[in-house]
Amino acid sequence: MTDRIREFLRQRTEDGPCVVVDLDVVRSNYEAFVRSLPDTSVFYAVKANPAPEILSLLAELGSSFDCASVGEIEMALAAGASADRISYGNTIKKERDIARAFELGVRLYAVDCEAEVEKIVRAAPGVRVFCRILCDGAGAEWPLSRKFGCAPEMAPDVLEAAHRGGLEAYGVSFHVGSQQANLGAWDSALATAAGVFRECATRGVPLKMVNMGGGFPARYLKDVPGVPAYGNAIFQALTDHFGNNLPQTIIEPGRGMVGDAGLIEAEVVLISRKSADDTVRWVYLDIGKFHGLAETMDEAIRYPIRTPKDGDATSPCVLAGPTCDSVDVLYEKTPYELPVSLSIGDKVLIESCGAYTTTYSTVGFNGFAALASYVI
Repeated sequence: MTDRIREFLRQRTEDGPCVVVDLDVVRSNYEAFVRSLPDTSVFYAVKANPAPEILSLLAELGSSFDCASVGEIEMALAAGASADRISYGNTIKKERDIARAFELGVRLYAVDCEAEVEKIVRAAPGVRVFCRILCDGAGAEWPLSRKFGCAPEMAPDVLEAAHRGGLEAYGVSFHVGSQQANLGAWDSALATAAGVFRECATRGVPLKMVNMGGGFPARYLKDVPGVPAYGNAIFQALTDHFGNNLPQTIIEPGRGMVGDAGLIEAEVVLISRKSADDTVRWVYLDIGKFHGLAETMDEAIRYPIRTPKDGDATSPCVLAGPTCDSVDVLYEKTPYELPVSLSIGDKVLIESCGAYTTTYSTVGFNGFAALASYVI
């Protein structure tokens, strides 16, 4: 927790759980990416946290933006980004949304199949497209599914179709999985991307760009490498697989940009046991899966939790949210060690919550308000 967040919480009027993001940390994270990958364009993944203050800061610093929808494109433009700094990075788009993005000036689009290419040919003639390829995500705490991307051997067909349709077949993209702690994860993905480049070249479709996606981690309970270590590993992999003919490159940090910039202040609503001889307490908070902590699904992301009783003796606890829904349990398979002295009404701080919390918060489920958000 930064001093600025600590002071904000001290002065805040109580109004339920909230997330607070410190822009100074966002600025520092952006500068770390730029220093560590100086020849790579940073496209902030807006979906991680689209707070206007964050987007405005990043636009001012020179960031570009990876957008998943027309709504996010409009947010980036409103924050001061020009259309040439925006990528429509979702591979699943309605044709009318492609047309609207084209009308707004966006000229860079993601695809992963020929059907998507055909929509873009009709709705956004002449734009640049990059083809997303599948990546196994080994080493990621939240590996991505097969929902996005095509088999690498199919990518040249997709890009050749774009070329035939009058689009600029610009390059290849991949994502190594969210919260990727394996520095070598980009090596195999870049080797595959280089193979797509070579095959496209034989077909008369020269590619120029590799979008290396996100996956840069925030610090939760486990130590993770710093951004400079990722930069060194990625540059080495690029030179290994592309030699002296390096492509243009893009990264799309989301969690790595804003995750450790924010924390959630919540309150203990109830502490109970399920039987008289139960050794595990149930601790219920006024925030749960439906109000910003959806990434606790399958206990994939384990947030650091601080309490005012830290330092006292601890015992294992199941942690759950406040709603009348049985899936609103945060951690049960691996209980959390929390102070035995923890009491109803105590505040707890859930750290590294700057990413994927406000955007995962429901509006009105069980009558609870959406997660309050403050950017300082």
